[in-house]
Amino acid sequence: MLGRNVAGEFSGEMPIFMGTTSIVSVRAVTKCRIARFERQQLQELVRDSPSAGEIIFQTMTSRFARAQKLARETPSSRVQISGSKYDNNCRAIRAFLSANRIQYDWRPSITEPESDITVSVEGTSVENPTVRRVAEALGFQTVPKHQQYDIIIAGAGPAGMAAAVYSASEGLKVLLVERFAAGGQAGTSSRIENYLGFPAGISGDELTERALKQAKRFGVEILFKRNVEEVQSLDGSQCVTLDGGDRIGARVLLLATGVSWHRLEFEGHGELLGRGILYGASRFDGVAVTGRRIFIVGGGNSAGQAAVFYSGYAAEVILLVRGPGLAQSMSQYLIQQIHDKANIGVEPYTEVTGVHGEDHLEQITTTSRPPGGPEFSCTRDAKALFIMIGAVAKTGWLPASLERDANGYICTGRDLTTWSLDREPFALETSMPGIFCAGDVRHGSVKRVASGVGEGSMSIAYIHEYLAVAR
Repeated sequence: MLGRNVAGEFSGEMPIFMGTTSIVSVRAVTKCRIARFERQQLQELVRDSPSAGEIIFQTMTSRFARAQKLARETPSSRVQISGSKYDNNCRAIRAFLSANRIQYDWRPSITEPESDITVSVEGTSVENPTVRRVAEALGFQTVPKHQQYDIIIAGAGPAGMAAAVYSASEGLKVLLVERFAAGGQAGTSSRIENYLGFPAGISGDELTERALKQAKRFGVEILFKRNVEEVQSLDGSQCVTLDGGDRIGARVLLLATGVSWHRLEFEGHGELLGRGILYGASRFDGVAVTGRRIFIVGGGNSAGQAAVFYSGYAAEVILLVRGPGLAQSMSQYLIQQIHDKANIGVEPYTEVTGVHGEDHLEQITTTSRPPGGPEFSCTRDAKALFIMIGAVAKTGWLPASLERDANGYICTGRDLTTWSLDREPFALETSMPGIFCAGDVRHGSVKRVASGVGEGSMSIAYIHEYLAVAR
């Protein structure tokens, strides 16, 4: 925000008196003289000159009054939503806004559970609201500006964003395509405490926000709410088809699409999916589970971070683990935090075998099978069931000629069994020359944030080598 002061005016008195950091700076646009006061000097001026003090405090009072008026008249959020908490479209819009760190006000509709939703963005109603229409109303780019790029990156998780920053900083023309929200699964983490350079830890959304600012500063073009649906290699160039039919080309394609949670099967799953049964965790669900009992399926770091986060809202958080405990799959710092939380419990050798409820989840049935002990089941009240177990590489949309392992993970470099050129493939290059892969979706990758960032950064070095030999 830009403002101008003329001769005789002053600003910055409030942070000086309150001892806070000033949030604005001053720059001279014409020849002038400016009086700069430190806190002690300003206090002495007010004490020794009653007339100066009167002017300063009258101005402060006027500014406080304007701030109060602005606070009363300005909407608390950019987006206003009215709709059922069980409506999939309403939930998807809220999840998108939350994942992209956009404040919104949500009023659950009186008619449950299948009522129409209404959405307004900064006072303007969104007709037939969908996630993409809301994104466009908020100013998110959803259409590519060009037909040809140096590199197209599919997926804006840690690997994709690192690759975007490094490639753009080295002068490449970059398009980053993200189907939902930047940050991937890491972006939903309440606190990442073992990431180098952040001794106090950093939340996933804060890390994502910093990466996005960095990418935009280097000129990365980012598309939101778009999917890469088809890939073709034509005469040494990569042709990409987006959902909706847009076709764009690039010299190189980097696949950094990440993985999805493994889908479970048990009685009642299909009927209550999205109505208390949720895959992954979202920060906006915290308020919804306040004072209630929730269950989390999973024993990895994502499940542990979710348990710690929700423990600040829910009365009881129960982690269900198929194995003997958390030691084999979770970082020690998270295990210690879970141990220190009185309202978090861990139930080993336990699986969900059924869920119950009319319009939403009300109860959950679990079955425990301890080795050497009797099998037993119990049914308990539950507000929500968060499933964060396993990982699935959804790569079926890729060309059949692009080599994958038995589980769908993309093979690269030395792991390739088929290769068509005389030269050796680069370390992160797939079986289709000019198409690279980084992050969780790559065969043999380490499923950690730092590893994804490392692979994304490394991929650009190999891409430069590829571009040099492909000329």
